[in-house]
Order: sequence, then structure tokens, then C-alpha cells
Amino acid sequence: MLDSQNGKAPEVAVEKVSAVEVAKVQSDYLRGTIAEELQDGNDFVGKDNVQLLKHHGTYQQDDRERRGEARAAGTAANAKFYNFMVRTAIPGGRITSEQLLAELDLCDEVGNGTLRITTRQGLQLHGVLKRNLKSTIRRINEIQLSTLAACGDVKRNVMCTPCPYKGDPVHEQMFALAKDFVKYLNPRTRAYYQIWVSDGETGESIDVTKLSDVSHYPSGRPMPGDDPVEPIYGKTYLPRKFKLAVGLPGDNSVDLYANDLGYMALCEDWNIVGYNVVAGGSFGVTPSVKKTFPAIALPLCYIRAEKAVDLAIAVMKVQRDFGNRADRKLARMKYLINDWGIERFRAKVEEYFGESLELPRPVAVHGFNDGMGWHEQGDGNWFYGLNVENGRIKDTESVQLKSALREICTRLRVPLRLTPHQSILFCDIAAEDRGRLEAMLREHGVRLTEEISTARRWSMACPALPTCGLAVTESERILPTLMDQLERELAALGLEEEVFTTRMTGCPNGCARPYNSDIGLVGKTKDKYSLFLGGRVSGDRLNFLYKDLVPSEKVVATLLPLFRYFKEERQEGEGFGDFCHRVGKEGLLERCEVAMSSAS
Repeated sequence: MLDSQNGKAPEVAVEKVSAVEVAKVQSDYLRGTIAEELQDGNDFVGKDNVQLLKHHGTYQQDDRERRGEARAAGTAANAKFYNFMVRTAIPGGRITSEQLLAELDLCDEVGNGTLRITTRQGLQLHGVLKRNLKSTIRRINEIQLSTLAACGDVKRNVMCTPCPYKGDPVHEQMFALAKDFVKYLNPRTRAYYQIWVSDGETGESIDVTKLSDVSHYPSGRPMPGDDPVEPIYGKTYLPRKFKLAVGLPGDNSVDLYANDLGYMALCEDWNIVGYNVVAGGSFGVTPSVKKTFPAIALPLCYIRAEKAVDLAIAVMKVQRDFGNRADRKLARMKYLINDWGIERFRAKVEEYFGESLELPRPVAVHGFNDGMGWHEQGDGNWFYGLNVENGRIKDTESVQLKSALREICTRLRVPLRLTPHQSILFCDIAAEDRGRLEAMLREHGVRLTEEISTARRWSMACPALPTCGLAVTESERILPTLMDQLERELAALGLEEEVFTTRMTGCPNGCARPYNSDIGLVGKTKDKYSLFLGGRVSGDRLNFLYKDLVPSEKVVATLLPLFRYFKEERQEGEGFGDFCHRVGKEGLLERCEVAMSSAS
């Protein structure tokens, strides 16, 4: 927090903070000894640099299913097969065909042959070996993309409603804000470019425009205690990750309420005049620490459009100065808001912002547009949303999605957008090319969105095993099988057209946002899941724990009586999550436990 006597941020009390805080403050603005370790011949990096590398966009991981190879090779420490996940931050998911082709090249040349669309509209390469790490990140920068701040204790990739409607300026204005968030809120340290991008002989960067100096307060209002290198972050950066999203009342596909800051655009005469801002969303949970919990963001304020970035900076500085740096499990901004209450938090933000904040306008979310299928853009062209199951781009014997994307990007060269549900929008498609696009997909065995069940279309999973170090059980690799079973049962009940979200994670940290979905499946231990119910598609309500430790083979059997009850007793227009919320846990158990007992 700020020292009221001299207006400067006090020195970090090393003995009172977590080890990660010590590593950051001693890192010389995220440099650490990364450059030296990249050349030491080992296949892993040390503990401190593991944490620092996250800010550069990469996680050190261990492929648990390849530990045998490591033991046989006799070179890996602790008999682990170390590799790296490299994440590209792509604001609003906007990417060119040429950029996607380059990422596909990388997944084949240095990764595990697959590319993954993230739940935050970015891309992930998996299986990158340490010896290829520098060249991989450098090549990503060469195609005018970046991994900076894709991970770490900083602003993460900024989400934005992706659908390319060209008939009004609102969507472009939202994206302009997303770009401003990147411009003003990204770390300013030169460490990233010096380590990964600069020419080793000349010391010059490939893209010098990225190093151009910009004001980090658009209004020109600096704060006491601002660091000369990192005006927003300081030497210790934030206590934990910080997520932002920009959406609409009628399209909450970005899950505004799951973010540290969610900006809901409010419009007049087809122009954004301001934003309702919600604060404190976060889904990470540590079951062994009872003080941890998922939270949806709370209403913070209404802010005029021209002050949107200033507000974000003020909020981030409050979190910087008052967030928990002693216990990383309690370091997200939701815990600060929970401890203080939203009113005290708002008052402190006002101090940093320098103005009083208006309360939010009486507008609520009321829609979610996943963008799938064919849509007119409003400029004579079309866009097509292709469902990519769990975001995984790969070729198999029956489905060659990666090859299909290569052909589409090479032949049509259209702009693309990645969605918050891990899918792809092909944009600016001329009417005469619609058939060509569908034909290229079909030729590679790729099912069109229209051929995918509604349940599968609205489902998503995190990667989990075998590489995620936090995973306790399967997620991405098992959800398709569960969907196979569920869609058959729903069809038998006549509920195959019902829209509800199913989200699965291999641990309680919530990367696939399971805690506000209609159905949340959260890995609790090997092959067993906590089953949550009662969220909804609009994403503005937490669900509740219905049953714990449900074996994977019993997930669909547990859901089936619930869907039967829903079909029999639903109110007009009521969705599955709303039904579960209305009936409540006890009411559902009373009815459905009897049904399960009778069936068994």
C-alpha cells in the first residue's frame, strides 16, 4: 500500500511475502536468470524462473505419460519429461489466416502436433522443448503476435465479444477498448524483448514499434509511488493474475462475471457511451484451503467510455497495493473485495481514480451469442462459426481439422476470430465462397456446426492430463465420450435442442469456467468429479454443489433423472440451469435420488 507520509510505495517486506513475491522483486523486472538458463543444457529451468517465465507467456510442464522416456534417457531431473506450454495472447481473438498458418507450422515443428484455442481467445502450443523455446517465442513475434502477459501476475489476454458485425460501430468500439487495455496495461519492461526478440549481435528488436513509449495514464494523471520502469506494476507486479473482458448486455459470450474486471458496453444511437463495470470475478479454488471460493464479479460502477482505461488502471493499482502477497491462494482481487466489501473497495478505487464513481446503470445481461453457423456481417459478406470441440486443433484418422484449416487459410485467406468457447469464426466470406468453405471442411471429415448436437456445441473442457501440473484427473480427453452418452439420452427424452452449458475441469481451479455453467464437472480426485448445477448460459450466477465424488462412468446416469424431472416440471421458457436453481439442491435430491434408487 502507499506510504501516506512520502507518497511512495513501501519496500516489500521479504520475510512477510510468498516466495514468488521474493522472486519477482529480485528479478530485475522479470529478467531473472532466464537468458542464462536457456543456454545451460538442461531440459528444465529453476524454481524462480518457472514463475518468471509465466509473465513471458510460457509454463514449464511435465508430461506424466512420458516419464518412462525420461527415466530411460537418464537425463531429466526426477525422471520427468519436461516441456513447455507457450501461450499467445490475442486480444479479442482476432487473428489472420497467415498468423494461424504460422502457429500451425510451429505446432508441427516444435510442439506435439496440435494447437489449442483457449477459453480466453488465445492459442496454446503444447510440448515445446526448452531448446526450442527462444526460437518459438521469437517466431511468434515475427508474425506480429506476442506471448507477453499471456500468463503471470499481470493483465492477461483481454477478451472481447468476437462476432464481426459490420453494420454498426459498437463491435469495433469494444475492440478498440480491448486494444487500449493491451497498450496501456501490458508490462513495460524491456526484458521480454531483450530475452526473446532482440538480435543477439546488434541488440536491436525485430519490431521496434512495440517498444515505443506510451503514456500509461491516458488522462495524464500519474500516481504517487509509480515505478519509473513499471508505472502500474512496480517491481513486484500484481499479487496474482488479473483478467479483463469487454462484452454486451445482449452478448455475454466473454463471461464478464468471471473476470477481475468486466466491461459491459452501454449504447445510445449505435455508439458506446459508457460501461457498467463489474469487479472481482474469479473461479480458482483450493479444496484444502476452506477460505478459497469461486466468485462472480460484483457491480462496481458506471464509467464513461473515455475514462474506461483510467478506471482499469486505478483498480489494478488498488489490487497492487492492497492485495494479499503473503498467501497466493488468497491473492486474487475477489478476496480483497470479500474482505473489504464492495463499498469500501469502490471508495478506495475512487481515491486512486481521482473522481467519484457513478453507480451502475440498471441494465442486466440477457443474451449469449456463440457465433456458430452462418451469419450476415452487415456489409454484404458472411461469417461462419465452426465448433472446435474443446479447442483442440489436430488431425486424426477420421477428422483432419488441422489440414482443413491449412487449406482454408491458404486458399481463402480470410480473417479469423477465436471465440471464448474455443471455436473459430471465419470472417468476410463472400456469398459465392460459402459452398467452398463447407466443401473444404467436409473433404477433411470435419462436421459442420449444424451437424453437431446442441449439448456438445455448448460444452468445453480444460486440457488437464497429461501435462497440466494442477490436474488430478481427466477433462479434455474424457468429455467427448460423456457427450456421446449424454446426447443419446437427451434425444430419447426429446431434449436434444435444449441449450445449456456443460463445462469440465481436471481440478478445482476453474480454467474452463465451470462454476457459473448449467452443469459444472470439476475434478476432485482420480476419475471422480464434483457435480455443480444451477448456473446459466448468461453466466451471471454461480451454481451449487449437487453431488461430490461422482465417478466418470456415472456422470450421465446421475444427470438423467435431473433431465427427466426438468422435462416434466419446467416452467414455460425455463432453461435447465434456471430450473435447477429454482428447485434447489434439496428438491432435486429428493426427487432424483429416489429415481436413481429405483433404476438401480
